[in-house]
Amino acid sequence: MQTTKRIFRVLPRLTAKSTLFGAASAHSRSFYTNRILYSLLDDFNKAKQQVGSLAEDPGNDVKLQMYALFKQSMIGSCNAPKPGMMDFVGKAKWTAWSSLGDLSQDDAKKQYIDVVNGLLANEASAQPVSPQAAAPPGGYHTLVVSNEGGVFTIRINRPDKKNALTMQTYEELIKALDQASNDKTVVLAAVTGTGDYYSSGNDLSNFANIQPDQIAKMADDARDILIRFVGAFIDFPKPLISLVNGPAVGVMVTTLGLYDAVYATDKATFHTPFSQLGQTPEGCSSYTFPKLMGTGKAAEMLLFNQKISAHEACQRDLVTEVFPDSSFHKEVTARLQRHAKYPVKSMVYAKKLYRDQEREILHKINAQECDRLVERWQSEDCINAIMSFFSKKSKM
Repeated sequence: MQTTKRIFRVLPRLTAKSTLFGAASAHSRSFYTNRILYSLLDDFNKAKQQVGSLAEDPGNDVKLQMYALFKQSMIGSCNAPKPGMMDFVGKAKWTAWSSLGDLSQDDAKKQYIDVVNGLLANEASAQPVSPQAAAPPGGYHTLVVSNEGGVFTIRINRPDKKNALTMQTYEELIKALDQASNDKTVVLAAVTGTGDYYSSGNDLSNFANIQPDQIAKMADDARDILIRFVGAFIDFPKPLISLVNGPAVGVMVTTLGLYDAVYATDKATFHTPFSQLGQTPEGCSSYTFPKLMGTGKAAEMLLFNQKISAHEACQRDLVTEVFPDSSFHKEVTARLQRHAKYPVKSMVYAKKLYRDQEREILHKINAQECDRLVERWQSEDCINAIMSFFSKKSKM
């Protein structure tokens, strides 16, 4: 009985201690939880400040991703009304934010921090560039141009963007072709890409910067530059050779019908996703593709977005010859050097004889294609397709 009484006397003390320890444990958990949250908030605020210190523009895709993560972290799931069809910028931002769904605000902060830290790490790992090296030779910023032994090489140099074409790249390609045309030491010109890609086509992220009231002007400006760009290929007087070093997309595929020879690595692919993007063919491909490969095979690429391999492109006469990727550079360099030993006037006159027969037709086709694209670029289905493209990119 005494023992039982002692137990009941001790029990309240044990219970009190247990409650105290429980409270302390809960307090400890709360303390550490708050500490983690404060640390996350500090890192998030620090990341916001560091964005302004980035030396390089991360590009519209990344900026859209950062915008969406920032809005999600501050507000939560997208609660803004969907912008109108012609509001490119607003719709791109809304689509990126909306695509995050019910991602928590804390997880959005963490992802935002990771994106910023990744950008800072990439800049830190980049090699310092001397002032002398920073000035691009010949005034080219998106190309590397050289003239060796009569071979004028034009290399698209945006490997981090898969050699996608900006308006500046278009202008520089026109300039480079004009330079090769007028340089008497140049026998032939070759176009290729830096890195693993020949070119991923148009840099569609340029569309994200267009305001609704700028769309019509953008379409007219794009028509002007595309007419001049394709016209530079049509009128190029010397042998023009394409060295397709990797995947090729869009306009850099459609213009292949205007080259005098196309050499490709066996790892190259060829894709013209016009219908997918609500657009239509350019580069005179509506004329040259059926002429080269027949209407059915041309339709597979231009209408139905079929991607083909280098060997398939060779079978369709879009590619002249395919080389093993391991020896591509060595073999095509030797081939170009041999071609450059031929008398330039003989090759220029020979090209003039066959090109003059259809030059007027090609310019007419070029203008018709560009006129149709002006309408397409302002159409609802094209705008929706581009917005869908941005949405998919923001989820990557």
